[in-house]
Amino acid sequence: MSSNHDHSHAAHGRAPSDGHGEHHHGHGYHDVLGHGHGGHHHAPANYGRAFLLGITLNIAFVLIEVTAGFWTDSMALLADAGHNLSDVLGLCVAWAGAHLAKRAPSKRFTYGLRSSSILAALANALILIFALGAIALEAVQRLHNPPPVAGRTVIIVALIGIVINVATAMLFSSGRKADINIRGAYLHMMSDAAVSFGVVLAGIAILQTGAGWIDPVVSLVIAAIILWQTWGLLKESVALALGGVPRGIDYDDVVRAMTSMPGVLRVHDLHIWPMSTTETVLTAHIAVTDQRGNGLLRDVRAMLAERFAIDHTTIQIETEDDGACVTDCHLDNSGTDPHHGCAHDH
Repeated sequence: MSSNHDHSHAAHGRAPSDGHGEHHHGHGYHDVLGHGHGGHHHAPANYGRAFLLGITLNIAFVLIEVTAGFWTDSMALLADAGHNLSDVLGLCVAWAGAHLAKRAPSKRFTYGLRSSSILAALANALILIFALGAIALEAVQRLHNPPPVAGRTVIIVALIGIVINVATAMLFSSGRKADINIRGAYLHMMSDAAVSFGVVLAGIAILQTGAGWIDPVVSLVIAAIILWQTWGLLKESVALALGGVPRGIDYDDVVRAMTSMPGVLRVHDLHIWPMSTTETVLTAHIAVTDQRGNGLLRDVRAMLAERFAIDHTTIQIETEDDGACVTDCHLDNSGTDPHHGCAHDH
């Protein structure tokens, strides 16, 4: 078997076509087993500063709400301050996941801790749903006994919340489609901006009409909208945590694309799963009509990276006659076998 490696680091669900440079590692190519680690497309961006700034802004906003809540004797502001602490927690979880995903591989974790970004996205979705549940519960309780609203002060604080939450969300806007961990942070911030906007509208309406039921009703409507948006994040993060095929990659399309290549008879034992929220792994056996292993592996690897943004490929080539692979070589960057020979696989 032979080995070639391809790490294109492309985002799930989109082809690597935004102009990022490719860095090819010459691991050599032989005939039977190909480990693709080629061009690095869409390497995960470093959002460290964005997370730090977002956490700082949201902690400052929590302090503003607590101060205003005690000053105006507003339980609504104090309750929202507690809710906004979930923003800080959500950002911390997402940041931790992004940081751990950059850890180098070890003998125990041979892929590093890249899957921690998936767990962070799942945790963020659960935190957001829990926070929405708290908002809904409080809104239902207020429907039965609407408390007095602290008027203009609540509106002013809510406006500050909109500015801070939208500004924080924009820090993650560029990566929300490529990385569900970043999307989780983005949705968390935009959700709170929507809640704050609802508070402003409700506050204005209450000042005009004096109807206390407006505030909880608006809160319930906004919570329902956010839940609808968050449900997709939850489903996708659960699917990735279970090793499901990433969103935007169709299993049957991959099979058709591979079998349509010249020299490929059939594909079997095909497995596609996420290594992280930005990297996809594929392993497969392909039966071929000839022994042009070098060119065929390069072509298949390039096609998978270009069409499906699949970063890590391990492909075993089988002959048409007996369906068995014949050699197994792993080459290092210099193109030589670091184990001083090939182990034959019978």
